Amino acid sequence: MPMRFSRTLCLLLAIFAAYYSFKALMPKYDSKETPEIGSFSTKRALEHVKALSLEPHAVGFKGHQRVITYITGELKGLGLEVELQDGYTAGDWGNLSRAVNIMARIKGSQAGEALLLLSHYDSNPHSSYGASDAGSGVATILEGVRAFLANNPKPKNDIIILISDAEELGLNGADLFVKEHPWTKDVKLVLNFEARGSGGPSYMLIETNRGNTRLIEEFTKANPQYPVANSLAYSIYKMLPNDTDLTVFREDADIEGFNFAFIDDHFDYHTALDTYERLDRNTLAHQGSYLMPLLNHFSNADLGNLKSLNDHVYFNVPFFRLVSYPFEWIWPMFGLAVVSFIVLILIGFKKKSLQTTQLFKGFIPVLLVLLINGGIGYIAWPTLTKLYPAFGDMLHGFTYNGHSYIWAFSLLALGICFLIYNRFRSISTANLLVAPTLVWLLISGLVASKLQGASFFVVPVFGLLVALLVHVNQEKPSPYLLLFLALPALLILTPFIKMFPVGLGLKLLIATTVFVTLIYFFLIPLLGLTNHKMRFAVITFLVCLMFSIGAHKNASFSKEQPKPSSLLYVYDADANTAKWASYDKVLIPWNRQFLGENESLPEDNLSNNTISSKYNTGFRAVSKAETKALAEPEIEVVQDTIMDGLRHLNICFTPKRNVNRLEVFTNDIDLIKASVNKIVLSEHYLANRRNGKLVTHYITDNDYTELQLLITPNDSLELTFFEASNDLLEHALFSVPDRPENSIPMPFVLNDAILITKKLKL
Repeated sequence: MPMRFSRTLCLLLAIFAAYYSFKALMPKYDSKETPEIGSFSTKRALEHVKALSLEPHAVGFKGHQRVITYITGELKGLGLEVELQDGYTAGDWGNLSRAVNIMARIKGSQAGEALLLLSHYDSNPHSSYGASDAGSGVATILEGVRAFLANNPKPKNDIIILISDAEELGLNGADLFVKEHPWTKDVKLVLNFEARGSGGPSYMLIETNRGNTRLIEEFTKANPQYPVANSLAYSIYKMLPNDTDLTVFREDADIEGFNFAFIDDHFDYHTALDTYERLDRNTLAHQGSYLMPLLNHFSNADLGNLKSLNDHVYFNVPFFRLVSYPFEWIWPMFGLAVVSFIVLILIGFKKKSLQTTQLFKGFIPVLLVLLINGGIGYIAWPTLTKLYPAFGDMLHGFTYNGHSYIWAFSLLALGICFLIYNRFRSISTANLLVAPTLVWLLISGLVASKLQGASFFVVPVFGLLVALLVHVNQEKPSPYLLLFLALPALLILTPFIKMFPVGLGLKLLIATTVFVTLIYFFLIPLLGLTNHKMRFAVITFLVCLMFSIGAHKNASFSKEQPKPSSLLYVYDADANTAKWASYDKVLIPWNRQFLGENESLPEDNLSNNTISSKYNTGFRAVSKAETKALAEPEIEVVQDTIMDGLRHLNICFTPKRNVNRLEVFTNDIDLIKASVNKIVLSEHYLANRRNGKLVTHYITDNDYTELQLLITPNDSLELTFFEASNDLLEHALFSVPDRPENSIPMPFVLNDAILITKKLKL
């Protein structure tokens, strides 16, 4: 009886450890908090978020200036002198805009080195309220600086506050600051606060051109209470095409720094749901828990000694916070694990705890659970989008019920592990352990060679090796000891079950099912003491069914979970024809009334030559529309001459209505040089333009667009202009009803827009 009680208690503790690995990631927000004046207050930061997110405030939108005024006033209220930097920039993506950066500086006792606090205040065009992205970052900095100054410190280093503009358009504000502002030369480290959702833990990601050793060492000294960071995410981040404002500092000025970004509830990202109400309060508290210790530490640290050539492996674990060690330890640790494994095999055969036949039979359940669960995870998202076609209109790749799917597929994978291993219960635990230990050694060797940031995977393997040693030498080992040996795996690896599909979309449910399987291997030493695996399988399948039913009931759209939808009016000024268009895979009654029941694209396929979108999403439904008396833009060829063997062109585009965006494409010719509103486009960009795009101008105050082009005399130039305004629902010439409450504007595409197209051949 005591042994059975101990096994049950240990299994319950294992479940709690897995739960705690998530729970320990973030602080808990207390709405009744009464913090000291010199402490960071989430409640006070929330007041900033609320004020910043009253309306969409993208570049060129009416709310933009109001946010500038608010931030400027708050910084001045802290006794700081505020400077605005205003100018055009096109960044590295050919996205031109006029950025207005907001800056202030706290003088340190020693001149020459500065810590930069960075976030952006513009929201994404056109419907995002920008509460999380990145009102939360601005609020974190405003409240953090207030708390810092309340303690009347005299920092050693200068502290520069940069609230940048036009980040959403191409990191333009950061580009303007780095290239033109004299303060750039003083900046030695950047702390950047970002968001790609509205909740969840904030992940620390490093931007460096060299090694991370010194940055990790100093970060550890600062000792934030809730670090969520690992070198696997760091390695993956470096391989992905994702950029933040901090990327500009690293690439263009060799300035290193830390990104702090939360990524959960991704369905709110860049949508009308990015509001004050939906921002997770614990998440905002987490951002503050990073800023204050790091601000206190780096304001007095030696910022000139942060570069290094070497890297550290690092990972967070409850109680120990951030654990790190040099890359030089990777192969010795792996070698020690391999040698230990071989020695244990020899000891096992010598003690007759291992038998060849049973040992090889132990490979069968390992292969079965990996193949079955991997296959289930692989087909999960394609199956879901087939069952629920409207999910395809959530371009984030993460649905409102996405967390239920993560739970359901995790439990399904776990149940399959219980079910299959129950069929092999006649094999001793020692023999069953050899195959999964070998699998984990192979994984450790692979990542040590190809993905060194994940080399900390070997740390829990040592617990598995000790568990193998215990089972080789004992018939009835202590379940408490076996639980203790499984804890590193449960605490370090369990968060990855959720991290991958949350960070990269539900198409990564395969990572969920595979990680559940791999973590199960660490529980085999403990589960080998029980004969109730079939009961566990039934229980997990039943709970999986409950989550699946819940996910199904929650799969429809509602006011709280609105479906993304889109509608555009496209007028061809040259042909004097018009069309309604939508990016929707599944139309709703609101836009179907304009597009009809035929949701297939006509033969002319307008989307092959139209304005660009983030995920290259094209129109999926088009129908004829009545032409309207819209004011067409004026296109003037100011210069077309040949000088020094090259053709010089100067073309001025002037809107005659209120517009937000102009996109210009060219035919397939080589552009020797190009500038837009006197901003020169880089040779690298011109050589790698996608689909012939020349420039996207996000327009402020209905400004003109001046193109200066240099081509060879033999080339014939064709320019296609796409002039867009986001006023379809308000325009007097149209009678488009308001979007229903169970729908929001689809993000990442041009939406609720009147689009005029016009060509110019020269």
